[in-house]
Amino acid sequence: MTPERFQEIASKYPKLRVAVVGDFCLDRYLELDPARAETSIETGLPVYNVVNVRAQPGGAGTIVNNLVALGVGTIIPVSFRGDDGEGYELERGLGRLPGLRLDHFLTAPERRTFTYCKPLLVEPGKPPVELNRLDSKNWTRTPPELEARLAESLRAVAPAVDAIIVLEQVDAPETGVVTRALLDVLGEIAEARPALPILADSRQGLRGWPPVSFKMNAAELATLLGRSGDHELDDVKEAASQMAVQQGRPVFVTLSERGIVAAGPGPGIAAEHVPSLPLRGPIDIVGAGDSVTANLAAALAAGASLREAIAVASIASSHVIHQLGTTGTASVADIGALLSQLPGA
Repeated sequence: MTPERFQEIASKYPKLRVAVVGDFCLDRYLELDPARAETSIETGLPVYNVVNVRAQPGGAGTIVNNLVALGVGTIIPVSFRGDDGEGYELERGLGRLPGLRLDHFLTAPERRTFTYCKPLLVEPGKPPVELNRLDSKNWTRTPPELEARLAESLRAVAPAVDAIIVLEQVDAPETGVVTRALLDVLGEIAEARPALPILADSRQGLRGWPPVSFKMNAAELATLLGRSGDHELDDVKEAASQMAVQQGRPVFVTLSERGIVAAGPGPGIAAEHVPSLPLRGPIDIVGAGDSVTANLAAALAAGASLREAIAVASIASSHVIHQLGTTGTASVADIGALLSQLPGA
């Protein structure tokens, strides 16, 4: 991809409208100073003194952060938060971002705000070290009334957007935004708008999802197809093509340091592969997958080919993994600066 072609694609981002459907959470970072360590008089246990607290939208919010970094004009979250302090903090963080429309970001008093609390040991001249995370989640089924409101929101936004991204971040089925009722609505939308980019990613796996574009890793693809764990590139490309034909939509497979594969649904269309950029120092892979998802959706909505979309996504993820101690993003300028380093560019 030439710099000129990338700029042509990116020039359309400010006019895009993208819906982000799924599990938003609060990423709260507690920065700990080891030099201020104490011992509790009451318990005799070590005390970690927090010297700084950072919070930002995580989960599907990380996808939003990446879309904002790209300059996407309108971003519409379809999700919920609890009626609690973490929910207030999450919505405040989203509200500060340009282009966000929060009409369909619902407050649900009966649910807790999904929160990742991440203690970090921070010492001068050293990369941050993350300690055991403290998570807050919902472990009961999403109430039917909330399901209905979310389904209504998805139906309301679908006719006016250029792409839909769906992320299932929760571990327990039916406890988050993406329930069977919402997937049924997503299937209706996919059938009604076959040309609309709809990109799906799920921690629980994508089995049983409607015919939308899947984004997954090679192991998840093999599981879906009931194949062996052979991850040779040619095998992955063949499997991706099989899944794309089965779905009737493009499929994207991330291969960590080996790059990304994309396959289209048309018969006889060869799968595409773009390698990763070489490492340029210490890395932190948190958020890399979400940066891929955001960049794929934006590029496709802006008219990029499958190969162009995975090239942009590969570069973006390379930039993100070199941001330590945070869930990073990549801007158009960041991607443009690395474009010449992509093998075969």
